[in-house]
Amino acid sequence: QVRLAESGGGSVQAGGSLRLSCATSMYTYNTNCLGWFRQAPGKEREGVAALCRFSSTTDYVDSVKGRFTISQDIAKNTLYLQMNSLKPEDSATYYCAASSPLPADHLLQPTWYKIWGQGTQVTVSS
Repeated sequence: QVRLAESGGGSVQAGGSLRLSCATSMYTYNTNCLGWFRQAPGKEREGVAALCRFSSTTDYVDSVKGRFTISQDIAKNTLYLQMNSLKPEDSATYYCAASSPLPADHLLQPTWYKIWGQGTQVTVSS
């Protein structure tokens, strides 16, 4: 059974940084693409950043471009999200998720992802 385990969340002041990690229990065809999503209370789930394994295909939501970086360690089956210059609007529960291969323009669409982690809380204070 594929499991995703997230860690690295916490509370920081505006302008601070956090690094989120998502460890996958195994690699399968259904974990080819990996993404980070977030959801704040009362808001819809939003795609933040995503990539597909064994390719250079990545995408970011406009609000985090230049501040967040998604990366992976293929040997460790681990996905990362480096978050710099954090803003209060970044506060949310962050989830990692996995899907089968996706077209580049679908990478940030949550409905395509079928395997999800439990989430890790990020709180940014002003």
